Formats: sequence, structure tokens, C-alpha cells
Amino acid sequence: MKPFTVGIIGCGYISSIYMENIPAYNHLTLAACADLDLERARSQAKQFGIPKACSVQELLDDPEIDMVINLTLPKVHAEVSLQILEAGKHVYVEKPLAIDLEDAKRVLAKAAEKGLAVGSAPDTFLGAGIQTALQLIENGEIGVPIGASAFVIGRGHEHWHPNPAFYYEKGGGPLFDMGPYYLTALIALLGPIKRIAGSARISYPERTVTSEPNAGQKITVSTETHIAGTIDFASGAIGTLISSFDAFGGSSLPPIEIYGSEGTLLVPDPNTFGGPVRIRKKGEENFTDIPLVSDLQENERGLGVADMADAILNGQKHRASGKLSMHVLEAMHGFLISSQKGVYYEMESSCEKPDAAPLNGKVFNQAEA
Repeated sequence: MKPFTVGIIGCGYISSIYMENIPAYNHLTLAACADLDLERARSQAKQFGIPKACSVQELLDDPEIDMVINLTLPKVHAEVSLQILEAGKHVYVEKPLAIDLEDAKRVLAKAAEKGLAVGSAPDTFLGAGIQTALQLIENGEIGVPIGASAFVIGRGHEHWHPNPAFYYEKGGGPLFDMGPYYLTALIALLGPIKRIAGSARISYPERTVTSEPNAGQKITVSTETHIAGTIDFASGAIGTLISSFDAFGGSSLPPIEIYGSEGTLLVPDPNTFGGPVRIRKKGEENFTDIPLVSDLQENERGLGVADMADAILNGQKHRASGKLSMHVLEAMHGFLISSQKGVYYEMESSCEKPDAAPLNGKVFNQAEA
């Protein structure tokens, strides 16, 4: 079978891990990369042995490329994804799928019109950590899931990121930056969401960058930076999510906990692929570490691309799908709309709970080391 040929648009910070990982899959060929800054594309191509560095239009015009990974800034995700689809290529986009819901709908509609597939990060839920938690839930180890809590609380990206300003624009903030990891994991574990309630605020209208090279720069904040809310899942489970850039003293709260009729499950950080996964059943005094179900525990970004290509080649459904990412995007908007209007937000979209990933170590056609 002819390998699936992939190109990358956007050669910034996140591109390196994709460029490192994609060649590990024996059904993928990374053929080209493009960026508005052609020198940056050339530098990445040289570092990672990519055959061609070119302009965005050249990549889109290349008839050999089957799929494009869209690693541009979130505010242009939808625009670039639409260009990719118009060029007749499948698209896998970094999170979020889009900033605006209407733009996301246009992306999915265009893909359906063209008979093409849309995938979207995060794909961390395909890693060993979340997949182990999923297996425990599906095997009934914690009984019927009753509730969940998720916390992503920190002091903001101006303390470490070299270019943090866009995290405080519309489509940024802790919810749109980190929320996709947590909501995707919760949906993978508990299924789709029925309704949302939220409260949100901008705690500090201006932030001061302390990281280099822009230390001292002032950032005007135009998106909510502390969001708290509840999630009613279609299954009946009730979840809590708090996301914040405003905890300058940090937090000791766990990433995700799932509460069931027979026990509690500690789920690892959904921004990672590994563990630990721990369980405590009712009547037990301590939590127990659970062995992970696969060896996908490092930074495996690109798993979603590999799974998507494999599904297209074999006429199957891919797991990090456009419908899943659309559902996550709507949920994030739901928190903010609920806060603004003071009412529950009833979800319009739904999605299938993604199938469990293969449990063998060499999954998704990963090449032997």
C-alpha cells in the first residue's frame, strides 16, 4: 500500500514534535513543510530531514500530498483548514478546531462537500494513560460513573512562553488553550455532553511578561482567564471543570478524578500520554497504581494523524475526529455563554465516544525502532 503523504503548514514551536514523530509511522511520509516565514520552514526542514520547504500555496498545489497538518495560530485555524480542503486534501489541525463555532461548522461542511476527512488535536487521549483509565471504566472497576472533577490551574503563560500575547486574545485563555485536553479526555471516558453551566471572568485586565525575550512587555487581556463550571454528560454523570491563569501561587489539585459507584479513579494529566493511573475501590484505604495498557507514554503527538491516515486507507472511522473536536469547541463556548447569560447552555452538537485504541505497543502502524 502506498504510504500516506503528509505536509505541514506552520513551522513554529509545536511543529518540531510532529516532525520528529511522523516518520516513525510506516504508512506516513512527511514530504514538505511550509510557513509564511520561508526561512523558518527551511530551518525546520533541514533539522528534521524534510525533503521540501516551500510557501503555503506551493504545498497546497502539490498533487502528491494527501493530508496537511495545520499548525498555524488558533485564530487562523479555520481559514487555513478551509484552504487545505479546497485544495482537495484531508486536514488534521492543532487544537482548537476553530475559534468561532460558525467557522468550525464551515470546516466540517466543506469536508463533507469534498468527501474529505477532518481530524483535530488533542490526540493525547490515545496514549497509555487515558486508555488505561478507559479500560478500567469499561471493565466496571469503579462501577457506574457518577461524577468527575478536572482542574487546570496555573499562573499564566507570560511567566515562561517566549511569545505569550496570543494566549490572552479571543480564542486563548486557559479554557481554549488547555480545555481541549481535559474536555476531550472526559468525553473519551464518559461520553458526550448534554449541557453546561459556567462562571467566567477576566481577573487582571493587563499582564506583564516576565519571560525572555519580551520581559517587561504589557499584554492587554481580552479573554476570560478564570473559568469554573459544571458539565452534565448524556450518560447522567456530572463533572466539574476549573481552568485558570490566575493562580499565581499555583495549585495542588489533581488533573482529573472520576467517581464511580464502586470506587474512584485518578486520571493522569491529559496533556501527556502516560500515567500514573491509580484506583481506590470502596472499602479500601489506599489508592493502587495500575499498570498501563500500552507503551505509548512519551510525547507521542502525531498519533491522531497516524490513526486518521490508517482509518482513511482502510475505510474506517478515526478517533480524533472533527465531530469530537466540534463538540469540545461548543462545550468551551458553552461555559462562556452560560456565564454571560446566567443560564444553562444546552449543547446542540454531539459525538460518538471514540473507540478504544489498540492495546498492543506498536499501534497505528508504528515502525519498528
